[in-house]
Amino acid sequence: MDLRIIFMGTPEFSVPTLMEIVGMGYEVVACYSQPPRPAGRGMDLKKSPVHEAAESFGIPVFTPTSLKDPEEQQKFTDLDADVAVVVAYGLLLPQAVLDATREGCLNLHASLLPRWRGAAPINRAIMAGDAETGIQVMRMEAGLDTGPVCMAETMPIDANMTAGDLHDQLSGLGGDLMVRALAALSRGALMATPQAEEGVTYASKLSKSETQIDFSQSALSVHNHIRGLSPFPGAWFEMQRGTKTERVKVLRSQVADVQGAGAEPGTLLISDGNGPVVACGEGAVRCTQLQRAGKTAVSGAEFLRGLQLKNGDKLV
Repeated sequence: MDLRIIFMGTPEFSVPTLMEIVGMGYEVVACYSQPPRPAGRGMDLKKSPVHEAAESFGIPVFTPTSLKDPEEQQKFTDLDADVAVVVAYGLLLPQAVLDATREGCLNLHASLLPRWRGAAPINRAIMAGDAETGIQVMRMEAGLDTGPVCMAETMPIDANMTAGDLHDQLSGLGGDLMVRALAALSRGALMATPQAEEGVTYASKLSKSETQIDFSQSALSVHNHIRGLSPFPGAWFEMQRGTKTERVKVLRSQVADVQGAGAEPGTLLISDGNGPVVACGEGAVRCTQLQRAGKTAVSGAEFLRGLQLKNGDKLV
């Protein structure tokens, strides 16, 4: 069966899947993406990565602010598609949209469901210290990521891998997985298995209130927090610079092979060529890549160079 496909996605994560689908010769009749948003210093409207990619392929792009309007739902139905492929679209799909194509909607989700249903599965898996994650194709239904799973690929999470690292690997893996699912669908051979009822967790959207580093936690917890928020929105601490307090993001870290020796959490223990080592509630963490406000990201050694920090200084 030759498939007529509607693609629905917004961020950079979604682009490899769109490219794989187009590259395999499938007919993408339309693309749905979130509307252009103000960006940059001039706050000019900027199209989403998926919007730009779709236009480069000559695919019509629609950017409704909602799909609840009956007229929008009818426009979607009139595209006469076999299936919709959804990858980090960002808008809720009403039942009328879920039912509008002959084969329903296939969603690419970046976790091993039912673990980490929701908006931020990549970040939450790392912040929780998970050793493994994956990417899955699921059939969408009205519940939040509750649909049956059609295909899956697993991958380990390295101890120092950031959310950005994992994002990039899963994005590429997901494109390959989705075209395999579409090939099975075109043969009438795409099967689906209901999710387990046990082990459900939710990956809530990241909030600014949880980005500050709490050095009173164990070194492992602090390390997972840092890498789970890197590169965006970024975990941060504050340091005193004369009469001013400066915010510093930590983009990469390691659990340090030193002991805090009873030092108060947040105390600078070692400032050497490998970057600052900071005492935690249990153990210590080494900051290996940092970014001062308004500056580019630098190594831990470069961060210390020129700063008058000394062992025993307090970072909060």
